[in-house]
Amino acid sequence: MNPNEQEAKPALAPSASWPYFYPATMGMRWDYYSYPPYAQQAGYFPGAAPWSAAFANDPRAKQPPLTFVLVHGSWADTSFWDGVAAELRKKGHTVYVPEYPGHGPDPNKAVTHAMISKSVADYITSHNLHGIILVGHSFGGSVVQKVAELVPERIKRLVFWDAFVLPDGQSLADQFPPAMRQGFEQLRAASKDDTIMLPFPAFRDTFVNLAPLDLAQRLYNQVSPEPAKPLFEKLDLKRFYNLELPKSYVYFTDDNAVPQAEGYGWHPHMSSRLGTYRLITGHGDHFSTAKTNPAMLAQKIYEAARD
Repeated sequence: MNPNEQEAKPALAPSASWPYFYPATMGMRWDYYSYPPYAQQAGYFPGAAPWSAAFANDPRAKQPPLTFVLVHGSWADTSFWDGVAAELRKKGHTVYVPEYPGHGPDPNKAVTHAMISKSVADYITSHNLHGIILVGHSFGGSVVQKVAELVPERIKRLVFWDAFVLPDGQSLADQFPPAMRQGFEQLRAASKDDTIMLPFPAFRDTFVNLAPLDLAQRLYNQVSPEPAKPLFEKLDLKRFYNLELPKSYVYFTDDNAVPQAEGYGWHPHMSSRLGTYRLITGHGDHFSTAKTNPAMLAQKIYEAARD
């Protein structure tokens, strides 16, 4: 068992008619191979290593390639995912990386959250994608929430990597501590086109805190101002919270983009809003890890996505 997949064994065995569920950290988990009689067939015995040769050779343990749709966050474009997408493709997976309005080559910063979400949903339908793993990072988490409302029948699982999970009726800016929100509002007011550009000291300390200074500066030079309006729009998410889609949360313990304080932060504050979910943890920051260790990040996303 992957040590980063946190789970606890149940006290009671469930019905033999279906794979059981049991409590995990902040959620519930389903596990096929711990359930009798499949445990014996897969080589899983009390006191024995679960990842035995029998388990590894069991055909049910060999899962087919997955189809990923990766959604980037603020102050980024599709190139953010280049390394991760390449690593996933090396493993035989199919990867799509849609760009959305106000980012990449689009010079128009007067966009709304609805425009962004619709563009991603339209990308999925225009490419006739089904059974996808929809992955959102940072601001992309709120996009994933709305896209899931628009095309739930095309989604196999939602994966949030250090991503915003908004409550119904709130905005992304509502998730910031007061001083942080005030700083964003001041940056927005100072812009001429309703955008927010992070000052380098803030970017360095909160987005790329694990990166050497030269890499931090190179990454900052690629950043463009972020449209402000989508960050402050309050979203109706009632449909999202009525969906019965599998969900996972990938949490990197060194990610300081949102302060880990009482009532704030990625996990468990954001993640617990998902209800039942799979938790995968790792070591990395908010931005630079995607560039410095894409193989590790790709593996964590895969662990969050697999059956």
